[in-house]
Amino acid sequence: MTDNLTRIDHDAGIAQLVLERPPVNALNPEFLKEISDRLAEIESDSGVRAVVINSGLAVFSAGMDLKEAQDFTVSEQTDVVDGLNETFCRLYGVKKPVIVAINGAAIAGGLFFALAADYAVARQGAKFGLTEVRVGVEFPVGPLQIASAELTPQACRRLMLGGRNLDAETARTLGILDEVVDPEALMDRAMEVARDYASIPAVAYAGVKAQLRSRTLGTIKDTIESQSDPARNGWFTDETRDAMTTLMVAATRKS
Repeated sequence: MTDNLTRIDHDAGIAQLVLERPPVNALNPEFLKEISDRLAEIESDSGVRAVVINSGLAVFSAGMDLKEAQDFTVSEQTDVVDGLNETFCRLYGVKKPVIVAINGAAIAGGLFFALAADYAVARQGAKFGLTEVRVGVEFPVGPLQIASAELTPQACRRLMLGGRNLDAETARTLGILDEVVDPEALMDRAMEVARDYASIPAVAYAGVKAQLRSRTLGTIKDTIESQSDPARNGWFTDETRDAMTTLMVAATRKS
C-alpha cells in the first residue's frame, strides 16, 4: 500500500485498486508511476482474475494538477507526457479484465481510466470530459491512440475539440461508459461485473483482448521506445499557462 493507492483483495480472484490522492486524484508523474507499478504487480499475480479500479475520494480523477503544472519546466512537461503514455499503455494492455467504477468527475487524463478499461460503470451525476484543448495542450500519443480506438470519430470530435464536460447518460450514449447506475449501486455492480469477467477462461480472454488492442498498443509502445512523441519536446505552448489560469479561475467561481 502507498499513500495514494490501496489494494484490496476479494474472493473470486478480484483485486480492487483504490485511487486516493487528495483532493481530486490529480495526475502527476509520481502518481502515474505508482499506478503503473501497481498494475504491473497485479498483472503478474497469478491469483488475480480481474481488477476493479475506483476512487476513495469524491472525484474519480480531475486529470493533471493545473496549479502544479503551471510551474513545470520543459523537463517536467516531458515527465508528465511520458507518464501518461506509459501508464495508460499499461492499463490498456493489462491481460486481465479491468473494470472501473466511476463515482465522480473523470476529466481530461482521468477519463482515460474509463477509455482504457474493459468495462466502465458510473454513477448518475458523474461528469466526464476531455478538456485538454481548453487547457492549451495537445494529446500525448498514448491517450490519443486509445481515444481514437475506443470512440467513434463523432465522439472524438465532440470531446476533443469541444473540450466541454458531459453528464453520465451522454457519456454512455457516446460509448465512454457501459452502464450508469444509482450511486448506492455503483460498487456492487462493478464487483458483479468483475466476478462475471473473472469466470471467463483467462488465456482466451487475454488472447481476444490482444487481438482487439495489439495494433493500438504497438503504435503507443513504438512511440514510447523511440521517444518520438512530439509533446516530449515541450508540451506547453505560449497559450497554455494563461489557459490553465482561466480554467482555475472559472472553477473557483463555480465552487
